[in-house]
Amino acid sequence: MDSVPRQPLLHDLDVTLCAPLQCWSGRDGNITGRGVTGVHFGDVRVLCRARILVDGEAPEPLGAVAASSTAAHYAYVIRSRQGAEQDPLLRLDRRRSVDGTRWREAFTLSSDLDGPVVVELALLLAADLAGQSVVRNGATAALVPGAPAPGGWRWDDGAGLAVTLAAPGARLSVTDDGGVAARWRLTVEPGRPAGVAVSLDLADSLAKMRAASSPRPAVTADSLAAGIPDRRALRLARRALDDVTAFRLEPVPGRTPAQATGPRTFLAAGAPWYLTLFGRDALWAARLLLPVDPSLAAGTLRVLADYQGAAVDPLTGEQPGKILHEVRRTALTLPGENSGAGLHVPEVYYGTIDATPLWIITLHEAFLAGMARDEVGALIGACRRALAWLRDHGDGFLKYFDASGTGLANQGWKDSGAAIRFRDGRRAEGPVALVEVQAYAYQAALAGASLLDEFGRPGAAGWRSWAARLAERFHASFWCDDASGPYLALALDGDGKRVDGLASNMGHVLGTGILDAGQARSVAQRLMSPALFSGHGLRTLASDNGGYWPLRYHCGSVWAHDTAIAIRGLLAEGYPDAARRLAAGLLDAAESFGYRLPELFSGEPADSGVPVPYPSSCRPQAWASAAVVPVLTALRRIQL
Repeated sequence: MDSVPRQPLLHDLDVTLCAPLQCWSGRDGNITGRGVTGVHFGDVRVLCRARILVDGEAPEPLGAVAASSTAAHYAYVIRSRQGAEQDPLLRLDRRRSVDGTRWREAFTLSSDLDGPVVVELALLLAADLAGQSVVRNGATAALVPGAPAPGGWRWDDGAGLAVTLAAPGARLSVTDDGGVAARWRLTVEPGRPAGVAVSLDLADSLAKMRAASSPRPAVTADSLAAGIPDRRALRLARRALDDVTAFRLEPVPGRTPAQATGPRTFLAAGAPWYLTLFGRDALWAARLLLPVDPSLAAGTLRVLADYQGAAVDPLTGEQPGKILHEVRRTALTLPGENSGAGLHVPEVYYGTIDATPLWIITLHEAFLAGMARDEVGALIGACRRALAWLRDHGDGFLKYFDASGTGLANQGWKDSGAAIRFRDGRRAEGPVALVEVQAYAYQAALAGASLLDEFGRPGAAGWRSWAARLAERFHASFWCDDASGPYLALALDGDGKRVDGLASNMGHVLGTGILDAGQARSVAQRLMSPALFSGHGLRTLASDNGGYWPLRYHCGSVWAHDTAIAIRGLLAEGYPDAARRLAAGLLDAAESFGYRLPELFSGEPADSGVPVPYPSSCRPQAWASAAVVPVLTALRRIQL
């Protein structure tokens, strides 16, 4: 049987994060190099091993003592020196921390044994400098030997990435397989702990993004959860705000284009695979967080305007006025998509159909939320170019089709190859027009018209007419009927046929303004049906549809941000009770995941027990963390 690459599973691992640096380990704190475990800087795994030994034996883990986004604490017991004593009297504590360019581990041995003990503490390290194309494919890379450096060791890839280990007081030696062992001889006395520490400093001349230098927002978890009697809400808010802070990035000056002045802080999309700029993800995260951090929307708008498309390139998907999909250090290649041809993502890739209208909407909402007039005015030119893209690259509706043959086959937020299905389970063939994208385009045209009027630019009346014509086509083309009444199709396929799968996408249409009161009621009722609402959140595909499976990525699982967007829309359309039911479901689910909402989880009914993890779900993920705002808004008595 041929070996098939398998993407590493994540659900049983620990992560410590401060973008663009992340550390993945087992629950015992050890980094073994299996799967995704390691220290990653941007898209490169810079350390693939960090295992501890005491007197040549692995200490026995007691578990994680405490954790935050940027720090972790693991405890172990060492029984080789205890004889018949049953109490754990010799203990090792391992404290890990990360910031944007440094990984640090501190080890403390403490004892209540009779008299002093002398032990050897060893940290076994190795680097493979493997790119994400290797790690995400489940492949292995050869170890990189490195060389001694003052006070430690150094690895580099010869192309701008430098990794420097500092291990004060350690004896360093090369292991048989090309790794490095750092050893300390320590005397531990009762009541007098002994400790050592190591650190890894990172620099990359090819990196396009770095940790944000702008101050974090002043909002607190207590203010975010105020007015909600359920104390779980406060725990959810604390976890989410901690993760949001850890995701903050900005462009490296001089390595990215710049079109306007001002801070460019945005949120990386998710760990481990998306710790960089993603247009759609960054915009939705900024919109969801707009009530608590308006500056994030401004920074996101600027950095995406910097990369706004200027030419036509089928390989990257670039088109004039278009907002990008993602930016990476180097190109990414993955198997499995495009009928086996594989997925190839260039360094700057524009394969998204929805980021451009979302950018226009976010600019308008940021202006209404208080973004400075001169800052908005500086982006009106980019807004006009984005509006022109809506007009010039839509054939009646905004559609996508991967012209390169190696890009994303689906280019909405449900971008896996099997995501867009008819009710009987058949996959739709493109070009595909997604239901929510047409609603985004309608809202964007009206938002753009409002901005043009506000800033004295021509064309507003034309965009309002364009939106009205789009709405007419939309209502003539997207409505389906079944025994339960009318509902919105998931999409139109390449032949213009309704893709009649019953899906969560219609929740994104709420609040865009394209629906009248009766139509909004139909959508709200259908979202809350048992086929779509699992009790923990909205299933991406209804349970009575062909192709449904509770652990299928975009066809049955529950995505936190997807449900949060529907909550936002239900509140806007005047359905607070339905919004509260969805919010309460996500809060129940969050409790099962340590109050860190994952990217997605199983769509099984809530009455079957706690939600099952989706094993390769990003954790944390920016728009899942940002989902806390509409969730808590729906749960509190006074809206934010």
